[in-house]
Amino acid sequence: MKKINSGLMLAVMALFMLSGCSGLKKMQKNASDIKYQINPAVLEMHGGDVNVAIEATYPAKFFNKKAVVVATPVLKTANGDVEFKPMTLQGESVTANNKVINYKSGGKVTYEGTVPYDHAMRVSELYIESEASMKASKVKFEPVKIADGVISTPALLAKEKGQLIQAADKFQRVLSETYDADIMYDINRAEVKKAQMTASDVVDLKNKVKDADAKENVKIKGIDISAYASPDGELAFNDKLARERSKTASAFFKKELENMKVSQAGMDEFFKLMSTAEDWDGFRDLVSKSNIQDKDLILRVLSMYSDPVVREREIRNISAAFTELADQILPQLRRSKLAVNVDIIGKSDEQLLSLATTRPGELTQEEILYAGTLTDNLTAQNGIYKAATTQFANCHRAWNNYGMTAALMGDMNTARTAIEKANSLKANDPIILNNLGVLALAEGNYDKAEGLFRGAGAAGNEVQQNMGVINLHKGNYAQAVSNFGNSCHFNAALAQTLNKEYAKAIKTLDCIPGQDPMINYLKAVVYARQAQTAQMYKSLEDAIAADAKLKQMAKTDLEFGKYFEEAKFQALVK
Repeated sequence: MKKINSGLMLAVMALFMLSGCSGLKKMQKNASDIKYQINPAVLEMHGGDVNVAIEATYPAKFFNKKAVVVATPVLKTANGDVEFKPMTLQGESVTANNKVINYKSGGKVTYEGTVPYDHAMRVSELYIESEASMKASKVKFEPVKIADGVISTPALLAKEKGQLIQAADKFQRVLSETYDADIMYDINRAEVKKAQMTASDVVDLKNKVKDADAKENVKIKGIDISAYASPDGELAFNDKLARERSKTASAFFKKELENMKVSQAGMDEFFKLMSTAEDWDGFRDLVSKSNIQDKDLILRVLSMYSDPVVREREIRNISAAFTELADQILPQLRRSKLAVNVDIIGKSDEQLLSLATTRPGELTQEEILYAGTLTDNLTAQNGIYKAATTQFANCHRAWNNYGMTAALMGDMNTARTAIEKANSLKANDPIILNNLGVLALAEGNYDKAEGLFRGAGAAGNEVQQNMGVINLHKGNYAQAVSNFGNSCHFNAALAQTLNKEYAKAIKTLDCIPGQDPMINYLKAVVYARQAQTAQMYKSLEDAIAADAKLKQMAKTDLEFGKYFEEAKFQALVK
């Protein structure tokens, strides 16, 4: 075997490297011929990310058949460079598995990439940095700026918090009560027996009425007297008998009230008389609860026949059972029921609020929970609900409301402790889940918040509003618009803006109560997007007049990029 001349070998290698380097240099020199088209033209943040779509067109006779090019989109910010994932391309003769660009005809390549958004990206520029290589030789192309970035209007979401829900009280200022007693009669008789006048339940009823009449906060509304006849005998007779019993019972009790000096006793409308000729409902109820012979057979007769005459005949045919009915059931149906209706009037709002802040121990659970709704002062509300948790430690509503007011005051540690306590007392209550979701939202834990909101669907419209915040954060703008509905608040308008529903966004911003400068700032963004210059300047001027710090924000906000060079804009933000 002949020895290879080492000098010749080195010369060949040098020639090969020189050829490769020459090819790369040519690509480097002509790199400006590469055309880039980017969408969107100005980068935007959505769902916490910055997405980019690039189409690169390589000209004919540019891409060396043996070359490999690694192209990397790079966002240059004041805090440093942020690189997207690189894309690798190759010439026709390269034996790898990358996108091939034909030397003779050139070609197009599309690229999509994503990086997490950072606030520094608001003022940034997107470049393409490319490096070409052939074997061991490498050259870098001149970086090419292809876009500005980043529009971050979705980040305005941070201007609003989730909506907490207050657990409702069950306070009723007027409580209705009924005091009752029965007057029993002999068969086919309507006279009130002397023994009935002093029966224990009648005496107890009289005492309750006397006590009620003496109290200022109790009002006796009236007395219902319902008289009955048992369902044996002729219907016409029983009808007359029942009406007579209602009259005798009324006369008896009216006289008793007059003796007790109850002022309303003399008013005819104070007594309401009712009568039932044959008390089949009462009969059925007593039979079903009894142990009498043929009980099931009797109940079957009642279900089979509706005619009272037929019912009585069929039941009498059950001779043994009828004897028991006559002894045990029918006497209990010969009665007049006295029902005294009273209203117990509770404390006034002024009294409740005063006691809640000075002597909360004198209030019931529902009274103190209601008292918390009687003031708009958050500190006072928080104190009332804190007192409620001390007095009614097992009341989940008290703990929820204590935590809610703490959150509104910015005391998130107390809020979390209190609301978690509420959840331990009533696990997975929708209102509590919603409020835990709001706390997660405040911590930036959107995934946890979303899970909690989904479990809180029955809590109310606030949950939909909070899901709107989640969908805004995720970039689901159409769904967020649906979540917010016709709500008049900033996030609803922001969702409409990002979903390009500009007329709706302005209408929503106009209906928001208050004078938050961000209302006018977002208006300016909406008008800028529609090239409504006069309205844009007016809204931006109003926003900056209310908060001078918005000058710097507007100065670097690419929503106003096309106005940056205008003298009026520069004067406004300097």
